[in-house]
Amino acid sequence: MDVRFNLMGNELALKFGKRFANAAFALKESSLPLSTQELVALRTSQINGCGFCVDMHTKDAAAAGESQLRLNMVAAWREASVFTEAERAALAFAEEAARLADAHHGVSDETWARMREHYTDDELAVLICSVAMTNAANRMNVIARTPAGSYQPGQLAELTRTGA
Repeated sequence: MDVRFNLMGNELALKFGKRFANAAFALKESSLPLSTQELVALRTSQINGCGFCVDMHTKDAAAAGESQLRLNMVAAWREASVFTEAERAALAFAEEAARLADAHHGVSDETWARMREHYTDDELAVLICSVAMTNAANRMNVIARTPAGSYQPGQLAELTRTGA
């Protein structure tokens, strides 16, 4: 696949990208486990067909210690025994929140109730913001046809350190 538009090669898009990445990293400072955040971002990216983000979240999660087995099973999490009940609730939430066009009522009351059983208000805020930001990143990268495969773990974090 050939890149249609290099988001990081355009001064304005790069400036936006740095601020976007900084907002995303603010969420990582929460009490929500990083593994849950990465699994949710990975599942959202899989649903949206964003190869670049699937590559990034898989590699960042692995670099942070996530097992290959669990990463392999994200797409089939309902049939996998390797996720906690809290993670399963978050993955269901990610699917429903990412598929707003498919499920015009958004996140179901049942899924929301399961989320409430496992997560604090601050953690729910992180999950809501994370899925929304992942959806936005997926759309930008799919539109621009950002190719997957060359991402290096921590590359996005490095972008936030280069200033906005």
